[in-house]
Amino acid sequence: MNDTYQFKIGDFRCIAVSDGSHTYAPPTFPPPPIFLFANAPENQLANVLHEFNLDSGTWSEWVSPYICLLIDTGKQLILVDTGAGDLSPETGKLPENLEKEGIGVGDIDIIIHTHGHPDHIGGNTDSEGKLIFPNARYIICKAEWDFWNSAEAVQKIDEHSRGILVGYANKNLPPIKDKVDLVDYGTEIFPGIQTVAVSGHTPGHMALSIKSRDAQLLCLSDTVLHPIHLEYPGWCAAVDLDPAQVETSRRDIFSKAATDDAIVMAFHFPFPGLGYVINEKDTWKWRQLDNEN
Repeated sequence: MNDTYQFKIGDFRCIAVSDGSHTYAPPTFPPPPIFLFANAPENQLANVLHEFNLDSGTWSEWVSPYICLLIDTGKQLILVDTGAGDLSPETGKLPENLEKEGIGVGDIDIIIHTHGHPDHIGGNTDSEGKLIFPNARYIICKAEWDFWNSAEAVQKIDEHSRGILVGYANKNLPPIKDKVDLVDYGTEIFPGIQTVAVSGHTPGHMALSIKSRDAQLLCLSDTVLHPIHLEYPGWCAAVDLDPAQVETSRRDIFSKAATDDAIVMAFHFPFPGLGYVINEKDTWKWRQLDNEN
């Protein structure tokens, strides 16, 4: 499997960079049909999974890629999320894969955190708690920062998930306190790079609109975890905090992606996570980008 994939968005040089992958399976996680589509009607879900060549009774594990994004604007190197770090033996490969592209951890100028889950902030610090990207400024939505740095996260996250989610936030967010800029939705981080509201998965979950000349990339992060979520935007994952808001956010960003004919990037989709959102009647479908370099 390729670990990096280069592409252009106008004048921006972009690289999809793998941080590895993680296996979601019992007993740590519910079976994939329940984990990914927690509120889906059982009979309808079985039929839809069959259309995707999946069997609800035998689908026992979901191996998810973790895909970060590097944007070279020509003036700054901007990294979107830092991967999972030491979450598992198969994660934490972001620094070595950046190195393959000639980019050292000290070269990164800005890190944008789409949200505070372990697979998006786990690469902030090493096993000793030291920052892996020593020269970067960090950007995160203020609502997201406030959520993880208060009692709200402990109160709202279920007991099964609380330990690892809050634990990773406690390890990886305080060390960036003096280097972080808290932003709102609609903030322009760099000319052509703007935060987009997609709350629901977490309270301050952000997507990014990346525009240069006549090209646009929408980095959706965890707005979707599986292509089925495009066709059934109301089917939410067990880790989505606010399912109703997730559906609203999905419908808004899917409509924008289809209308703008934007390239779309999804963190958990098959590498390199790039494709298009195609409008079909009253829903959407995923068309994966041909990823031949």
